[in-house]
Amino acid sequence: MRNRLFLIAAALVAGLGAAGCAGPEKKLGRGINNTLEIVRWGEMSRSIEQAALFESPRAGYTTGLVRGFNRTLARTGLGLYEIVTFPFPSYRPVWTNYLSPEPAYPDSYKPGRPSSQMLMTDVDLGFSGGDVFPWLPGSRFRIFENQ
Repeated sequence: MRNRLFLIAAALVAGLGAAGCAGPEKKLGRGINNTLEIVRWGEMSRSIEQAALFESPRAGYTTGLVRGFNRTLARTGLGLYEIVTFPFPSYRPVWTNYLSPEPAYPDSYKPGRPSSQMLMTDVDLGFSGGDVFPWLPGSRFRIFENQ
């Protein structure tokens, strides 16, 4: 029994070691990022915006809302799948014909670094630029636009 456990553990370590760290690390990070989509609501915002632009403003709040909710649930489920299966090979993104591997943002929003005194160089002045509440529409606060 003891030898069997040792052989199973050795095979698992050898299998993970042969794959390297980059594959499982990327897959786990992508899975966590996709799982948190239900908190971020990027797919919802993007779908509403795209439906309002390409169909009609009314379709944005009906069709876009439903499409965004479906895509949010799909991305969250995909993230859970990638978290559970991150130690096992195929480390490439799956289901890319429906969802992009990277998180979706509305075209009107460009994500940036959050405003923080540790990340900004002009903390002695008492202010700096950055996104205050990036998930809230209209809350963009930038002092230096060309950052």
